Amino acid sequence: MKKSVFVGVLALAGASAGVAAAGTLDDVKARGTLNCGVVTGLVGFGAPDANGEWQGFDVAMCRALAAAVLGDPTAIQFVPTTGKTRFTALSSGEIDVLARNTTWTFSRDVDLKFDFIGVNYYDGQGFMVPKELGVTSAKDLNGATICVQTGTTTELNLADYFRKNNISYDPVPIETNAEGQQQYLAGACDAYTTDMSGLASNRATFESPGDHVLLPEIISKEPLSPLVRHGDNEWADVVRWTLNALIAAEEAGITSANIGELSAQAGDAPEINRILGTEGNLGEQLGLSADWAKNAIMAGGNYGEIFEKNIGEASPIGLARGLNAQWTDGGLLYAPPFR
Repeated sequence: MKKSVFVGVLALAGASAGVAAAGTLDDVKARGTLNCGVVTGLVGFGAPDANGEWQGFDVAMCRALAAAVLGDPTAIQFVPTTGKTRFTALSSGEIDVLARNTTWTFSRDVDLKFDFIGVNYYDGQGFMVPKELGVTSAKDLNGATICVQTGTTTELNLADYFRKNNISYDPVPIETNAEGQQQYLAGACDAYTTDMSGLASNRATFESPGDHVLLPEIISKEPLSPLVRHGDNEWADVVRWTLNALIAAEEAGITSANIGELSAQAGDAPEINRILGTEGNLGEQLGLSADWAKNAIMAGGNYGEIFEKNIGEASPIGLARGLNAQWTDGGLLYAPPFR
């Protein structure tokens, strides 16, 4: 009898913990606004436009999530974060999700207790130098001054790379990307190091982009991912499957142009029907409306549309899909089945 009571108490405690852990989704619904942590400013990924409206690849993830949960891609409070402040903002509850170029690492996942919900950009760290320096390899940077953002994996990778190659450097610490640009262009450092996507973004904003060279070495793996707090599995599922919906939509041929027609005429493609909510109850399982994924996709298009608009080869950033192509096209992009 005592054992049964004890087991019952444990079950009740577990159930209570589960309810408590599900708090973020309920909080966002009650608030009517998604608090999304973004970068302080990185053109193509996250930056205010001329009208003060946030735009970019990571910003589009925020809008898709707000659309999925609240049915409104504009119901967002964007919270700019630096390399140092981003994790405090998330762990303290100031933001509901962090969607800015953040690398998925062991210590951030396990020690800092965050859940990375899926890679949305496969990147790697590189170096940018003025063309006039005549440098053609990162190994030619022995003794160079290098601008590097503090509180990042970039800082650690830089130390590892130079140590491994037995060359020296003098770090010039920076807090934000804007400061890094300023210092680099002012000649305060010989080279600027960050993710290659970030370097391409920075160079695209320069008055004379052709005067700056991206060196060929990629010195790290940087799987970038949105993240949420540990212990909130329901919210993590919502964020994870919103990203998966954008990826799966591209593979299935669901676009911002044809999504209305596909939704109105439930066809003989079961997975498309399940994604769009015309078949099954996936939305209900997430605690969302049946058309949650449709709303997410309509917010800015599928993954490919978001990529091409913000950072693709036809954009000022000019990035090729590369590893971020669909698995069917030789890339690493792969969404689990919607079933």
